[in-house]
Amino acid sequence: MHAVTSPSTVRSSSGGSGRERFRWRIVDIVVASVIGVACAAVFLVWNIGYEGPASLLKPLLPGVQGLLAGPWLIAGVLGALVIRKPGAALYTELLAAVISALVGNQWGPLTIVSGLVQGAGAELVFLAFLYASWRLPVAILAGAGAGFACGINDRVLWYPGADGLFTTVYIAATTISGAIVAGLGAWLVTRALARTGALARFASGRDAGRRV
Repeated sequence: MHAVTSPSTVRSSSGGSGRERFRWRIVDIVVASVIGVACAAVFLVWNIGYEGPASLLKPLLPGVQGLLAGPWLIAGVLGALVIRKPGAALYTELLAAVISALVGNQWGPLTIVSGLVQGAGAELVFLAFLYASWRLPVAILAGAGAGFACGINDRVLWYPGADGLFTTVYIAATTISGAIVAGLGAWLVTRALARTGALARFASGRDAGRRV
């Protein structure tokens, strides 16, 4: 039995072809916005919740607290995996960061800069694959890209006087956290949502039963 039986099925399972594959629909904008808002709620909780684990990690090794960055990186990867359109990672991560800044946190408006940089880190990975692959390895790479960008951004904005050891450990830690929490985590969330039927209007929903 063939998985694809008609041109229309081919088109829907791949998310369309040509210009159609890259064109944002109203439903894409709405769902991407919902993802951004939902992830902003996660950000707001983690803005406070991370402080306990951070206080335990910091004495172990300078920079290892970067392992806690993952929850702040998931919005972009999740948005891209669900929407599968250029700009989705940047849009959802930035929107979540803007909401976090507007509601209020300890980092203020610079949260928006972080959202922009982290979203771009994930976006560039999906761009490198020409927005054509949404499998687990790509999701993990996108999460790692967001984490790597986060580490560099934080080093510049928040740790300008840090030495080489801290810089190396911190950027490595944020990259690992991004790969696992944002990359693998977003991929698992996307598959869970797809299996409920919530993503039926998206290629990500139609691909739920496929292999990694």
